[in-house]
Amino acid sequence: MTKKIILDCDPGHDDALALTMAVASPKIDVLAVTTSAGNQTPDKTLNNAMRMLTLLHREDIPVAQGNQTPLVEPLETAPEVHGETGLDGADLPDPDFKVQPIPAIELIAKTLRKSDEKVTLVVTGPMTNAALFLRVYPDLAKEKIDQIVFMGGAMGLGNWRPSVEFNIFVDPEAAKIVMNFGLPLVMAPLNVTHKAQIMKDEIEQIGQIDNPVAQAFSGLLNFFEQYHENPKWGFKGAPLHDPCTIAWLIDPTMFGTDKMNVDVETQGDLTRGETVCDYYQLTSKPQNTEVLLDIDREKFIQLIMDTLQSFSQK
Repeated sequence: MTKKIILDCDPGHDDALALTMAVASPKIDVLAVTTSAGNQTPDKTLNNAMRMLTLLHREDIPVAQGNQTPLVEPLETAPEVHGETGLDGADLPDPDFKVQPIPAIELIAKTLRKSDEKVTLVVTGPMTNAALFLRVYPDLAKEKIDQIVFMGGAMGLGNWRPSVEFNIFVDPEAAKIVMNFGLPLVMAPLNVTHKAQIMKDEIEQIGQIDNPVAQAFSGLLNFFEQYHENPKWGFKGAPLHDPCTIAWLIDPTMFGTDKMNVDVETQGDLTRGETVCDYYQLTSKPQNTEVLLDIDREKFIQLIMDTLQSFSQK
């Protein structure tokens, strides 16, 4: 059965790949794309989503821009990871369609009302738009959102602060709203995404695929991989964080998961933005989140290769 999704993203190299996988999969129907500030400034992430959809010839998918800033703190971006444009490494086409003249939360609401079945909200950036939507349209969310699948958080080691992952760090107040709203949650934390690495030789294989989409990702992933060559990470390749959300929707059998309560620390001087995961059920809080903890990396990479190969037949 085809899963209807709304993708809320902040492209970003790995967001771009997640979007591509979603668009290419016969198991997923992308109803709308909304953008948030995060990996880069809000205008750049919006432009990147539109450039990607132009590359993918999916200008029919409506796109709306979300909030310009996080709910509380000033915006912090990640140009050292994603470059000045947010998608450095490839010469992408300029958008040839227009953004929707409504805010992201209004496009989400409009899309849900039009859908005759429940929709999965996939969030691959900070949770600002998701939190605002849940606050403004709580009844519509409960009626029409099937689940929220998101990339973010970590059990233990962070990638932006010692115990804090970037997406949650940018807007922890928003993440806390989402975690405590009561909808089913699926979380792809660093614990699984750091196992979802693509190696240099696999990026070279992508470069051998003869279509414009694969060629774009050859450049994008080469750029993305360079940041992760820093020995401090201990990586052999580049972790593909956001595609784990779409891979889960396409084939959940490639993941090992566990249910637990997840909440977000918003006060701590050292831990603001930390996802507090009750792995051992030490509290009486409900197990509100299915957390992805393990991945069949070979199966995951094959899915990516098949996705990029599929554009040779289009």
